[in-house]
Amino acid sequence: MTNAFNFNIFHPNCPARSFFEKFADKWILLIIYRLDQQSQHFNELKKSLTGISPKVLSQKLKILERDGFISRTIHENNVIRVEYALTPLGLEFAQTALSFKIWAEGNMQHVIRAQRKFDAAQLELEQNAQTMSTSE
Repeated sequence: MTNAFNFNIFHPNCPARSFFEKFADKWILLIIYRLDQQSQHFNELKKSLTGISPKVLSQKLKILERDGFISRTIHENNVIRVEYALTPLGLEFAQTALSFKIWAEGNMQHVIRAQRKFDAAQLELEQNAQTMSTSE
């Protein structure tokens, strides 16, 4: 007998909603993408993710490990090294994350064009409003 769960992402307490809130984070997606390419040690990840602090990287890795997306393996040689890799669940999710990456890289010119058009229209509205208020 299997237990079927009905998740409703629009309900504020739904675990699926919590998942979206966590995984909409830029660092989570970038970490997933990096680990999809190959397993990496902490410092390798830090170097490949320009702008992430060690504290934030550590926090995000713990989230991913807790949720079952990555595994953490400790190698004890002369120096203790920790290696991170995607689990089967993480590998499955990485395909979705890769789709977001491909879409973003292929469509950013459209997004940027829309932003510029919007910003220009907003500026024009503000200038018109300012002109009207000074002429009164």
